[in-house]
Amino acid sequence: MQHIRTQFKSILALHLNNGDDILESLQQFVAEQNIHNAVFLSAFGSVTHYHFHVVASGELPPAELYPKGKKALDVVAITGGVLSGRVHAHITFTDDKIAFGGHLEPECKVLTFVNIYMGELEAGDDMSKWDTF
Repeated sequence: MQHIRTQFKSILALHLNNGDDILESLQQFVAEQNIHNAVFLSAFGSVTHYHFHVVASGELPPAELYPKGKKALDVVAITGGVLSGRVHAHITFTDDKIAFGGHLEPECKVLTFVNIYMGELEAGDDMSKWDTF
């Protein structure tokens, strides 16, 4: 087990427009703003394309599946954070019946907009080993 105690340095809001790639935009924003560690607080919007991955086995390292497709969906959450400058985001999509998602992958394209709120952490700790797979 590892832990840190920290506070928010700042709260950041990112607005993405039609056609933007969510993961690419997050990575660019994190680099431009020199964000070392952060936590995703909230996100919402919609997409035209989805792409994520999920674990598909109980072994280490786990097998993974990469669902991908073209469909208008709502984005109801993005969780995870930035660990030592690296974006690790999980996304939840919904249609009129179900919610689904997993680890955010490239090519999730914005339909109307996506707003993402993140809390930048004061701690400059090395959290790179908190994401081991």
